Amino acid sequence: MNSSNGVMLNAYPDSIGTNLSDIVSMLKMPQFENTFSQFYVLPTFFNSDLDRGFSIINYAINEELVSKEDLVALKELNIMLKFDIVLNHLSVASPQFKDIIKNGEQSKFKDFFINWNEFWKGNGNLNEEGIIVPKKEFLDKLFMRKSGLPILKVLFPDGTERPYWNTFYQKITYHKISIIDLQSIQNLSPENTLLICGKVNTAIDENQDLQTLDFGNQSEFKEEILKIVNSNRTYLGQMDVNAKSPLVWEFYEEVLAKVASYGGQILRLDAFAYLHKEVGETNFFNKPGTWDYLEKINQIAKKNNLVLLPEIHAEFGLHLHDEVANEGYSIYDFFLPGLTIHAIEKATNKALMTWAKEIIAKGFKTVNMLGCHDGIPILDLKGKEVNGVYQKGLLQDEEILEMMDLIIERGGQVKNLYGADGKKISYYQVNATYFSALGENEQKLLLARAIQMFMPGIPQIWYLDIFAGANDYDAVLKAGKDGHKEINRTTLSLKNIEEGLKKEVVTKQLDIIRLRNTSNAFLGTVAFDETIEEEINILWSNEKEYAHLVANLKTLEFSIKYSESGEEKSFQF
Repeated sequence: MNSSNGVMLNAYPDSIGTNLSDIVSMLKMPQFENTFSQFYVLPTFFNSDLDRGFSIINYAINEELVSKEDLVALKELNIMLKFDIVLNHLSVASPQFKDIIKNGEQSKFKDFFINWNEFWKGNGNLNEEGIIVPKKEFLDKLFMRKSGLPILKVLFPDGTERPYWNTFYQKITYHKISIIDLQSIQNLSPENTLLICGKVNTAIDENQDLQTLDFGNQSEFKEEILKIVNSNRTYLGQMDVNAKSPLVWEFYEEVLAKVASYGGQILRLDAFAYLHKEVGETNFFNKPGTWDYLEKINQIAKKNNLVLLPEIHAEFGLHLHDEVANEGYSIYDFFLPGLTIHAIEKATNKALMTWAKEIIAKGFKTVNMLGCHDGIPILDLKGKEVNGVYQKGLLQDEEILEMMDLIIERGGQVKNLYGADGKKISYYQVNATYFSALGENEQKLLLARAIQMFMPGIPQIWYLDIFAGANDYDAVLKAGKDGHKEINRTTLSLKNIEEGLKKEVVTKQLDIIRLRNTSNAFLGTVAFDETIEEEINILWSNEKEYAHLVANLKTLEFSIKYSESGEEKSFQF
């Protein structure tokens, strides 16, 4: 079996059944024999509280979903593991952040996270809330993931609030107060105490700014009242860590040793491009600082026999993928999902083959995908103006917009990016299952899978796509605001798996996956024949072994011919 370049399953520990042992049970089924040699298990594997695992509390095993026996079983199945480390941030529930809330200035972790005002000191102006607004030339360089300044105001034990850098998610919850909470305020009558409780609790119910509350004759007590209300608040959020702190690097050392001990061999670096922050520079992949940090992480990884996979979304025209690859790292092929949809929907191999040939010509080491836990990347295909010169994308903007509209028409939902002024600047990705993005056409899904299996790189497969999962609108509704990602995260029961295995779209995908995972042909060289635009013709050969995909993008029919121990075999689809 080809483990170093074999096929990778991608799922949460509870994507199948209720925990990781149910996924192990699935992988032990005869239909899954020799299909996967790697497993990218998403970070609810660890203790986390938000963003379906990407807000880490600590990197200990989440015992509700994972057992040590599961890890032994996966090792016995010869399945290597890939994990995430979320480099840029930690949960507010992490021991480090909780220590700040408890001990304030006295906390050893005070500088483990980034105090916004200290970072921008001397480079902006204080607003009426006591927060430094960076000078326009600095602010304009910031890449925002939400509207407004990326901060969370943290209440210290002395009653003061400090703004901390918070690129991604945050939520402050105010809890209702009772008469008992206000007992410490002297000269406040029982009647007025009751009135104040009512006023405060109504404001909390209505999500009102508590600073604007008018306490009338009791205004002299406002500061004390708000201090009590604030002391009762709780946080949810992902706080940016301060990579200039030695404690952060001690933490990374511990984490990488820990994930290696679980059987991890590949480490995906989530949100690493946001880690290096410098006044006057962008907060996304600024250079050379990002390279310095990446090299520092890589040294720790090498000590623990871990291979790094930096995760980065950027327009093709920016050529950041080139830069990451040139430094010797594997890269995520975020271009393939959109290119494959384009090839199938438009019956043209041109853009797809341009990218395929570039991978080979430049010697890129890639991990590719169709669907994943996140959305289908679209922005990544665009061109970009760099130093006044427009660098072409893999698709024209109009082609990208047309594809975006098609997927939305088929039920997809969008997530946007924002500028420093809070205005939307672009679509980031579209959330849909890959099956629904292809119009829920089983033949298109089979062809997309075949294309993926014949592309260079390690193929990573989202569990739901194997079973032709459709958009889950109920899950989106249930998740509420910002719940768009749940459209592609349906939990499948073991009964769903058994039913799915009766369908041709499932068993045929598994046949193609098994071939990719076991044939030595894919360890050899690849040739692309582009003589006919509406045809995909890819041949892998390695000494006497070969695998050959020929597909008609108009009729969607395709065949795979291959050799096995000198015997010629074929699949017709």
